[in-house]
Amino acid sequence: MTLRLDDLQNGYHLWQDPEGFCFGIDAVLLAHYTQLRKHDRVLDMGCGNGIIPVLLTRYAPEDVHVTGLEIQDGAFALAQKNVVHNKLEDRITIRQGDLKTAGTTFGDGAFHVVTCNPPYWKKGSGYVSDGSALAIARHEILCDLEDVITSAAKVLKSKGRFFMIHSPERIPEMIRHMAKCHLEMKTMRLIHPYADKAPTMVLIGAVKGGNPGLKVEKPLVVYEPDGTYTPEVLAIYGKDGQNEKN
Repeated sequence: MTLRLDDLQNGYHLWQDPEGFCFGIDAVLLAHYTQLRKHDRVLDMGCGNGIIPVLLTRYAPEDVHVTGLEIQDGAFALAQKNVVHNKLEDRITIRQGDLKTAGTTFGDGAFHVVTCNPPYWKKGSGYVSDGSALAIARHEILCDLEDVITSAAKVLKSKGRFFMIHSPERIPEMIRHMAKCHLEMKTMRLIHPYADKAPTMVLIGAVKGGNPGLKVEKPLVVYEPDGTYTPEVLAIYGKDGQNEKN
């Protein structure tokens, strides 16, 4: 395996495997969307190479601790390497394990915040060549949407917050599964590749035991007509580490 060191342009770097699954804009958008407070304990389920835990430390108060949970050996090793490379051992812990058993691993109500950038596509949908890291990251081979939501609810404290990015076509499933787990969807933001194109991603914020009421936020457009990033996306990539979203 030949690794590549990428500059995140925010003071951090990330080792990635070019032949495996490399992070995309969805991880950047989810980290930016996540609302963190002082003393929060955070779990990123399915952390991959650690991109979201690393990015969250840029937005979080210094006393926030992030745990990354990853099942695959290669991604787990890369996440650990990235924590050490960026000197974040005091702020990030990487654990190897299955998100489906996160409740057993960490205990009920262990976290104030859970984040997840899960596979978008159901097993059997589209073309999946094998059980590679790329296939596992994109398709529900090791976990599905219900697993993600159930586990998030299990490890969240009462009034804990859950943040996820997913495919808009699966919003009805999200609502059904969240209702069963007493997660109340509170915010939703659709992500459009271009202003005149249908959304391809959606950011979701939910609260365990929250009161009813959903705020649908203004859409986020990723690209200008010429294919360059919009000013808002450029600002997200260039944030100075302060959580200025709200």
